[in-house]
Amino acid sequence: MMMLEKGLSTPLNAKLAGSGAETVVLAHGFGGDQTVWNKILPLLSQYFRVLVFDWCFSGAVKEQEGLFDPVKHSSYEGFACDLIALLDELDLESTVFVGHSMSGMIGCIASVKRPDLFKRLILLGASPRYLNMDGYEGGFGTAQIDQIISSIESDYHGWVANFASLVVDPHDALSVEMFAKCLRSMRPEVALPLARTVFLCDHIEVLEKVTTPCTIIQTTNDIVVPNSVAHYMHDKIQGKSMVEMIEANGHFPQLTAHLQLLDVLGGILGFECD
Repeated sequence: MMMLEKGLSTPLNAKLAGSGAETVVLAHGFGGDQTVWNKILPLLSQYFRVLVFDWCFSGAVKEQEGLFDPVKHSSYEGFACDLIALLDELDLESTVFVGHSMSGMIGCIASVKRPDLFKRLILLGASPRYLNMDGYEGGFGTAQIDQIISSIESDYHGWVANFASLVVDPHDALSVEMFAKCLRSMRPEVALPLARTVFLCDHIEVLEKVTTPCTIIQTTNDIVVPNSVAHYMHDKIQGKSMVEMIEANGHFPQLTAHLQLLDVLGGILGFECD
């Protein structure tokens, strides 16, 4: 794996693996870091050049001063600008972007701004809005989101243990602990505004602007994103899209159902899983 030594790629711990003709970008979600891709990275890098990195909020980013900006990153627009800057810096275009959770919509926004950078979007457990409204089940009521924000603010480390066991398949204790470790490494003063950004976001209007081909991947039992959200996104996205369901629990198939995920990715991208 090659470490990259210039610009934004260095503070975001960007790394390229593999040497295929096509580039796959793996972008983690809230509370994670690039290690959430460790189970699928070895196989993908046999067929593709694969970019992994840590978002500026991640605990894996050691020097966060000046990187995570509560104003700039109070919406997904700021992260989309970071993504575009990173891809431009590395001279990458026409990439396959795999965005988990919040990164799915970040990729959508970036693709609207710069469609030349993206050949395909793969949206893994993504959601344009977590808050329920008339005619739309986002998965959370206002009181539930208020409780999440309050718990992060009053007892972050207590909240981490509970949240990790809810969003990761609880039958996979190692994966639960792996994600909890990522969450614990994120600074509470970063986690709080970021949680507000994520859980109170509304990017439904972005979907009808997305023309890049999309595959929406959803587990059958995700406590964070109801199955109906995947089908809602499919209906609203302007470009060609499809939904792939994985028979699995939790919000992290790359951790707890990685073989099923690789099988789906193989069907999309045209490689065989051994």
